[in-house]
Amino acid sequence: MVSSNISNPVSSLIEVHMPNFAIIGSGAMGSAIAKRLIDHGATVLTYLEGRSEQTIARAKAAGMVPAGRQELTKAELILSIVPPAEAIKVADLVADISSATQAPPFFIDLNAIAPKTMQALVVRFEGSGVEVLDGAIIGGPPVPGKSGPTIYISGDTAGRSRLLEDCGLRIRRLDGPLGAASALKMCYAGINKGYVGLGTAMLLAASRSGAAESLKVELSESLPDVDRKLSRSIPDMYPKAYRWVAEMQEIADFLGEDDPAATIFRGMADVFSRLASDVEGDRVLVGQLDEIIARREKI
Repeated sequence: MVSSNISNPVSSLIEVHMPNFAIIGSGAMGSAIAKRLIDHGATVLTYLEGRSEQTIARAKAAGMVPAGRQELTKAELILSIVPPAEAIKVADLVADISSATQAPPFFIDLNAIAPKTMQALVVRFEGSGVEVLDGAIIGGPPVPGKSGPTIYISGDTAGRSRLLEDCGLRIRRLDGPLGAASALKMCYAGINKGYVGLGTAMLLAASRSGAAESLKVELSESLPDVDRKLSRSIPDMYPKAYRWVAEMQEIADFLGEDDPAATIFRGMADVFSRLASDVEGDRVLVGQLDEIIARREKI
């Protein structure tokens, strides 16, 4: 009788390939995406030189592996998840470290940048051998038990992004060329974050003019969905306001000088810049907004 404890000699020789990623940008989104990948068996490298203690702690808590610049090229795929103003700088870094690598990793920019900025980013990789993909993240950071956010990818004719799909991320590939995912992100963010900026501006105007209480009552009665969304979204925006400044500027560039709406988003950039300064300063504006939002509970 053959013992059932004898292992299969063929299956014991088969090694399951686990993906090796690198993520540049260990903020709330980058570290959460890293954790989702790690929870599905991947290794995720990250570059932490010059980053804050908070960022370093967040990366380590997610299970990311600190690596030197050149070590990042050992990854199969490098993801860039940084504020829009830093996207070109990250591209320059990856192009530089990949130029002397025989088998360079491929690279996905997942930042909130305009298609024009994406094209300028691609130029940085000429001669490096790096395959560049255009991506956009729509939704909040991954949380256990939920499948989001959705990551849109364009220019992925070879299906490179399947590596991310296999590790638990929701990927949607677009048929359009490089820039299609960035265009989608600009349109979506213009509606979603522009809405928050508009609500912020008008609540502050109501506070200055003495109309805050009346406005809050009217919103709760005639536009309850708007009232609920602003009450959730505005406080959530405070720590992100500094990131949204460049994003609004990218949306204005995306719209172009001939579109009068570009002026709206340059104004939105100023709104978020003012809030970002207030958040880091005396928080007077934050206090005014919180006071109005708190009135919802009393109505």
